[in-house]
Amino acid sequence: MKKLAVICNYILRPDRIGGMDRFYYLYNQCMLEKGVEIDWYFTDYVPFKFYTDFKIYSADNKSVEQMFLNICKTENKKYDVIVTHFTELCTSFYKEYSQLLPDVKIIAVDHNPRPIEGFSLKKRIKKRLLGYLYSKYISQFVGVSKYTVNQILKDYGAFLKHKTQVIYNGIDIEVFEKRENLNTNKFIVASHLRVSKGIQDLILALSYLDKNLLDNVRIDVYGEGPYKSNLIALSKEYKLENVICFKGSSPRLNHLFKNYQYMIQPTYMECFSLSILESLSANVPVITTNVGGNLEVVSDGENGFIYQAGDCDKLASILEHIISGQINIVKDTSLLIAQEFYLEKMVNQHIKILPCT
Repeated sequence: MKKLAVICNYILRPDRIGGMDRFYYLYNQCMLEKGVEIDWYFTDYVPFKFYTDFKIYSADNKSVEQMFLNICKTENKKYDVIVTHFTELCTSFYKEYSQLLPDVKIIAVDHNPRPIEGFSLKKRIKKRLLGYLYSKYISQFVGVSKYTVNQILKDYGAFLKHKTQVIYNGIDIEVFEKRENLNTNKFIVASHLRVSKGIQDLILALSYLDKNLLDNVRIDVYGEGPYKSNLIALSKEYKLENVICFKGSSPRLNHLFKNYQYMIQPTYMECFSLSILESLSANVPVITTNVGGNLEVVSDGENGFIYQAGDCDKLASILEHIISGQINIVKDTSLLIAQEFYLEKMVNQHIKILPCT
């Protein structure tokens, strides 16, 4: 039996069953059917039902790459292929494992967003150096959007183009209930709560609007993160407690999207957002920024509205026009996702690049 290791800088949580969790589940199932055994390495994991059939090693919130190397050394584990998700590309980790097992094939999947203003000169030089030192140990680079692939080449060197490709994220469209004929000023935000997600811009944009206009507006924010207390304080400062409700994490977003008219994602950093795919799959248009791979799935005025990241005036204008009924998206936004960004397609493309299948 062929053996595969999947190394994910990702925390598994029972209160957050999202798109990547469903990807891992179907990928694991398909590989087992092909006779390929998988060992999964995650940043942290407390057992729960969704992952019952997985063979999982947990790094207990320490370095998942170092845990993997330690286990391989102490238990003499050998793999035909290793795949990395959410890890930093072109680090000494890839060299170290290649020295343990020279014939291994390594596939690095890049989900990592870049800052909107780009990296500093010092960091750009460092990344280019790392590309020359360590990229030779990676057999295949995968970007989750065209934007991501372009950033890989920009960061680590255009000489990697021959072994770099796009595999778009996809979602399980069957689990999303669709919005039908809903006409209410209810908006959803589904996001990790950190500065780069731009939710502070949403609060500021709402503060620009006439308070009478907000009487029947509700914005539910799902997610946790280090910036949550700051966002709550900011909403209180602008007296928006009756408009914005922080709901915490939920494993039921696939059932909840249908209750909202739009999703708002004011992010500054994005590779290719699963939340956008999920919202569109539920026939909920998206208000989002022109960063990362967003423009590869959202078309302004067709399945959502696009504005420049950080432009709170424009976001306020979009919200004002939606709330007052001057603009609206009536197209079924789920059709594009069903045709192009579905989970089975994503899984099949990831399996196709494996040399052991």
